[in-house]
Amino acid sequence: MSTYGRTVLAGIGVLGVSGLAVAALPARVRVRAEVRKRWRTWALAAPVYLGALYFGGGGACALAVALGVVAMAEYARMAALRRAEAAVLSAAAVVLPVLAWTAPSALGPRTAGLLLVAAALPALVRGDAVSGFTDAARTAFALLWIAVPLTGLVTLGPTAAAVGIAVALGDVGAWCGGTFLGRSGALARPLSPLSPRKTWAGVLGTVVSTGLVLWAVGVWSPLLWVAVALGCVLGDLLESMVKREAGVKDAGSWLPGFGGLLDRVDSLLLALLFTTVVTR
Repeated sequence: MSTYGRTVLAGIGVLGVSGLAVAALPARVRVRAEVRKRWRTWALAAPVYLGALYFGGGGACALAVALGVVAMAEYARMAALRRAEAAVLSAAAVVLPVLAWTAPSALGPRTAGLLLVAAALPALVRGDAVSGFTDAARTAFALLWIAVPLTGLVTLGPTAAAVGIAVALGDVGAWCGGTFLGRSGALARPLSPLSPRKTWAGVLGTVVSTGLVLWAVGVWSPLLWVAVALGCVLGDLLESMVKREAGVKDAGSWLPGFGGLLDRVDSLLLALLFTTVVTR
């Protein structure tokens, strides 16, 4: 069976088992309603994610564009960017996945240089001597954090499906680890001031669950495991840093159980980026 086929079976199995577990949660569990909302969102998102990747490069490109445009809009609001910078981000969210699909060899140093110029161009055109550098830096950051990693959905092939499921289970593993192992002792220590509720127990849960998923779908390797687990942990902290400076709790409010799209794909972005680094 192909990597994609094993990934789909793993996703179906996990959805089924987790659905039964969520349904069985007793009413006294404080976060039962939140967990159920998250499961319903995941149950809808997983078929969309895997279904798009089933259609190869074209489907992956469409998925990357859709995720990128929405994520860029959420980021632009949090970073208080002007319309010109937001337009640059939206354009990059479309152009980079299309290039990854139609001309992957074009993604290299030249593209990186053009992205840097594009990030600074709006501020240069309006002669912004007050906040131009800040706006350019925030725009460049979004290009590196959101647009570039999403090209991995196109270039990684079936591995992108495996990474997506592993990241989703990494989040579940983090919750389970924090809930059952993070109540006392060394593992109960907060991972970072950026996200005080995240503990080392959650990190352990992430490491174990991502490794199990990658092994189950037949793509496990030490480097890939490190890439995905590290992406899960650092991706969450990275978005927490952005949100704390922006003074918001969530990137949006339309995605039940999560908030915004960035709150759902923050770990996936870095996992795709690291996976691209270790597999190329």
